[in-house]
Amino acid sequence: MDDRPLPSGIKVFTTFPDALLIFEFVFGGLVWILIASSQVPLPLLQGWVMFVSVFCFVGTTVLFFLYVTGINDKVIKWIDLDVTYHCLAAVLYFSLSVLEALAVISMEDGFTYEHFLENIAAAVFSYVATLLYMVHAVFSLIRWKKATKDTQWESQMVITLRPPYSFLV
Repeated sequence: MDDRPLPSGIKVFTTFPDALLIFEFVFGGLVWILIASSQVPLPLLQGWVMFVSVFCFVGTTVLFFLYVTGINDKVIKWIDLDVTYHCLAAVLYFSLSVLEALAVISMEDGFTYEHFLENIAAAVFSYVATLLYMVHAVFSLIRWKKATKDTQWESQMVITLRPPYSFLV
């Protein structure tokens, strides 16, 4: 039985929530492509949307390849990084989704139907990606809580199982 909290190698494809990285990659890429190819109704708003989608796409890709190559076995605090990244990505993607929906609402007049549909698709895919990141964040928090609870229990066991050294003094 493998007692590591995060999988590495081929196990990334078969463990939950780490298999969600593939779907986060796909839907994040779709959002990025659709935003990049659409007309921009509000440049500042679309700039934030583009930043978040590229940041999360690159972050998910890097995390996925680090897990597949097994580098996460070398350092202890990978579970903290996993939880922090997915909670941050869930919040950022939620803000992206709301702003993209606002962009769709503001595009109803004055843009071609094709650009309007591209932004609708980007909004829908951004909500799917938000849901994926939120589910991954929740299950990563559960895994993190279990791993830290087990670590605290083991350290308490080590402390309580030490023999008294007072007789040596």
